[in-house]
Amino acid sequence: MEMNKKQRVLFSADDISKKVKELGQIISADYEGKELVVVSLLRGSFIFASDLVREINVLTQIEFMTTASYGHGEETSGQVNIVTDIKDDITGKDVLVVDDIMDTGLTMEKILEHLKQKNPNSIKSCVMLDKPERRKTHITPDYVGFTIPDVFIVGYGLNYGDYYRNIPYIFTFDE
Repeated sequence: MEMNKKQRVLFSADDISKKVKELGQIISADYEGKELVVVSLLRGSFIFASDLVREINVLTQIEFMTTASYGHGEETSGQVNIVTDIKDDITGKDVLVVDDIMDTGLTMEKILEHLKQKNPNSIKSCVMLDKPERRKTHITPDYVGFTIPDVFIVGYGLNYGDYYRNIPYIFTFDE
C-alpha cells in the first residue's frame, strides 16, 4: 500500500464539525419527543456517529451493527453481510441508521430491510458522505453531510486498507 501518495483535502476538520452540528440540530428537531435509536454501522461510521450523537439533544439509545462488503479494496464487492446485529428490541422506536458513506446503496438497503423486520415505528438513514453517481439502488439517504463525486476518499472513519480512519479530515489521493 502506498503511504506516500499526495493527499488533497476535500473537507477539513472544521468543515466536518460544522456539518455535524447542523445535522445534529436538524435530527434533534425532527425527533423531538420521540424515542430515538441510532444504529451505527461499524467500522466506518464510528467517528461520525460518535460526533453526531453528541450533537443530538433528544433521548438517544445507541446500537451497533457490523457489515462487510469492501474487504481491503477500493471497490465494494456488492455482497453485503451482516456480521453483528443490534442487541436490543427496537419495536415501536424511531431508528436512525448512521453510516460514513453511501455509494452503491447496497449496504444501507440491506440494513434498512433487515431492521424493518424488527418493527420500528420509523426508520431513516444518515450518512456523512453521499456518492449518488455510484448508486445501484433507488435509495436516497434522509440526512446527508456532503454530496461528493465518484472519487475515492479516506479519513474521518473511512479507511484505505486498515489505515487512515483516525485522520480528522476527509481527503483523496492525487495520482
